Amino acid sequence: MKNIAVIGAGTMGNGIAHTFAQSGFSVNLIDINEAALKKGMDTIAKNLDRMVTKEKITETDKNNTLANITTHTAIPDGVKNTDLIVEAATENLDLKLKIFKQLSDVCEPNCILATNTSSISITQIAAVTQKPENVIGMHFMNPVPIMALVEIIRGYNTSDAVTKTIMDLSAKLGKTPVEVNDYPGFVANRILMPMLNESIETLYNGVAGVNEIDTVMKLGMAHPMGPLQLADFIGLDVCLSILNVMYNGFKNPKYAPCPLLVNMVNAGKLGVKSGEGFYDYSENRKAEKVSKQFL
Repeated sequence: MKNIAVIGAGTMGNGIAHTFAQSGFSVNLIDINEAALKKGMDTIAKNLDRMVTKEKITETDKNNTLANITTHTAIPDGVKNTDLIVEAATENLDLKLKIFKQLSDVCEPNCILATNTSSISITQIAAVTQKPENVIGMHFMNPVPIMALVEIIRGYNTSDAVTKTIMDLSAKLGKTPVEVNDYPGFVANRILMPMLNESIETLYNGVAGVNEIDTVMKLGMAHPMGPLQLADFIGLDVCLSILNVMYNGFKNPKYAPCPLLVNMVNAGKLGVKSGEGFYDYSENRKAEKVSKQFL
């Protein structure tokens, strides 16, 4: 396996492309938006520069990594002669189904199709393809070049051979792959999102303020960042989407998103990406200033 295609040049997509390219793979980074591709490549270059500054890689390593990435704006062109395609588009079921149906029509017969979805059913995605046994989940963590975990999700029809191939490949990337089965939220988000939602409920019910909730979890539970800060970092719209997937999948009220989360997303307060969530990021991207609505 040498040739990889990554669909989507956003935060996760460019991180996945960076990781494969740095490990010596030939990567086609695909996005229909030319500006998104440029921004993604700029992000990869900046992240590599930071690694050079910290002496984690050499300047030659950086140049080789960038040389391993080719950009494309059309899926059929970008997936030619690839062994693995990793989809990292927006967390939207209809979009993913459309992409995978197209991939099934244009990719090589034995190409493995992976999705970086954080909650959507692998089995449902695979059902629109011609070879569902070749479809699998590769849920990378953000930031991809740094985080060690890759959650490998088997769909109902995913073959043993494909699972082993992706487990072995993830290890070659220097990651720790963990195999899980296909249920809403998988493992990571099935456990994480209810905690974040409960933290928002705690704020919503007036138990404590934003900084107080995050401080308790950081100092009391040794979390590297508080749950409200983490929700802002992930994106409140993404958190809401994942909770809705789990709520609809399990029909269990414990996964129902907090009304405060719903209102914030409707108001466009999405966290770091929008400049404001539980914290105000208008001056910097650090969670140092609580949003005025929570003061």
